[in-house]
Amino acid sequence: MKPLRPVHLLFAAVAITAVLAQGPPPLRKHTGTHVQPLDLVPADQKPPAPNKEKTETQGDKRVMDANGIPGHLVGKFPNRGNPNTITEQPYHFEFPANPKVAEQITPAHLGPRQGPPNRPFGVALNGVLFDPGTNEFWNGDRGLDWNYEALGAAVGTLGLDANHAHVQPNGAYHYHGLPMAYLRSLGVKPTTHSPQVGWAADGFPIYALYGYKDPKDPKSPIIQLTPGYRLKSGERPGGNDGPGGKYDGAFIRDYEYVKGSGTLDECNGRFCVTPEFPNGTYAYFLTTDWPVVSRFFRGTPIELRNLAPGGERPKPPR
Repeated sequence: MKPLRPVHLLFAAVAITAVLAQGPPPLRKHTGTHVQPLDLVPADQKPPAPNKEKTETQGDKRVMDANGIPGHLVGKFPNRGNPNTITEQPYHFEFPANPKVAEQITPAHLGPRQGPPNRPFGVALNGVLFDPGTNEFWNGDRGLDWNYEALGAAVGTLGLDANHAHVQPNGAYHYHGLPMAYLRSLGVKPTTHSPQVGWAADGFPIYALYGYKDPKDPKSPIIQLTPGYRLKSGERPGGNDGPGGKYDGAFIRDYEYVKGSGTLDECNGRFCVTPEFPNGTYAYFLTTDWPVVSRFFRGTPIELRNLAPGGERPKPPR
């Protein structure tokens, strides 16, 4: 192959600039407006590599290095709803070791004009992301912000496996809902307080399903914790303003927080004592009902899509 001459390089640079100026490819246009049953892919496959994860406290930071591969069985990928293959990831996260409650909560859903529509909520202790949001919008229109809920399956099941997980185009396996095999491996059960299952992006711990009835009393009965979100009543706006149809959970905007209707706050968390934090902490809980994984941060989150300080991409941990 002959080397490119300067004039050829100039034309190549112009062509590349033109492509970049076009921005990312347009979003897929979906028109579904109703919740559909989830058809989950059986989790009966071995992951493509061993799980690697290391977390240690370094000064005021809690540093996690992981390859994003779970230690449990996963679904078959690629599959009909998800064309991607699980690959090791070069994760390097630096959470605050002493997180603080912020003056106001921060949404994981950034909205139509604030960058990528969703940010990962946190990371399981096995190094797999909790990333409940989607990049799917009604009619492919981010501006209207009718963002589809992955667990509502209005655009299909997106190839989710029995751990409510699938794979990003970069090969990252991630959880959209309850990671069933992982929770079983940790021994989560209704008779005891949940063990810690992960870290949120703001540095606070994540638990699952069960906690003390009295958040300040470890001797109080164990209960299943419940979110305070409910479906809105009535119909969505239609025409040029929205998809129309009944609020049924197809979109994240179908839900609203009703204070006092559950045992958890709008961030799906509460201030409480836990086995790992006997002196008390703010803690998030995974729940069976929406949002399942929180969509808001009580503290100030780090950016989990930036895999390393300075933006470099390290090799997966050994």
